[in-house]
Amino acid sequence: MAFIDFLAFQEALLLFAAVIVGYVGVATLLAMRKNDQAGVKSALKGGAIPLGSIGVIATALSVWAEEAWPLPGSYNILFTDIYLLFGLTLVVLAVCMATSSKLQYAGIFALVAGGVTICYGWNGYILHMTKEPLQTFMLYGAFGLAGILAFPATIITDHYLAHPESSVFTAPSPSATAHRRPSIQGASRAVQPIVPVESEESPKETITTRFHLPIYISTTLLIFVAMMALAGIAAMFYLDSTLPGHLTSAP
Repeated sequence: MAFIDFLAFQEALLLFAAVIVGYVGVATLLAMRKNDQAGVKSALKGGAIPLGSIGVIATALSVWAEEAWPLPGSYNILFTDIYLLFGLTLVVLAVCMATSSKLQYAGIFALVAGGVTICYGWNGYILHMTKEPLQTFMLYGAFGLAGILAFPATIITDHYLAHPESSVFTAPSPSATAHRRPSIQGASRAVQPIVPVESEESPKETITTRFHLPIYISTTLLIFVAMMALAGIAAMFYLDSTLPGHLTSAP
């Protein structure tokens, strides 16, 4: 089968994936802040189908490109090796989201894939393997860091879904309740014993707990979402630089 230049389409899928993952991350964070476990599960399952679809398409295109790309030892290695990891990561993540499995296993897959992606991007930059080595490194770096940050983000989500009542997510909240104070009854201390009687005039403080999402958890999830946004921006700029040549010099 002849090779078809679908590089721009692959870059468009990167943009789609970054937007969807970022949106799911925001929806999950907002649901956590409201202690809405059903909302977290709904956000994850809702994003599973689009992410799984992108992952399957990306995996199929990368396998095809590995075999059919007409440039031996160059872009087919730099681009499609990593694009295959990208597709597989999305497929694994989508399956975990759809089946309510532990997300951290998809997260550790993304962690390793992210590290490999950064290595490929750095070597592509120092070897000048593309016409835009800096843009390529920024693209690979942004997606690689997003993959690395996915691991702690998935661990946090797993822990919340398994233990929403955990002390990690609660904080003490003092509240005042009435208590009685002793008073002395009797006309004369000499003829009657002192009998303590409680009064409801002064409050007594008790400790209750309320749901609270710790700052470090919110910050971790926000950093992950921000990195996905940066990855999407990098993919958009990369796509913009690719489209003119792709549309005017189609094979």
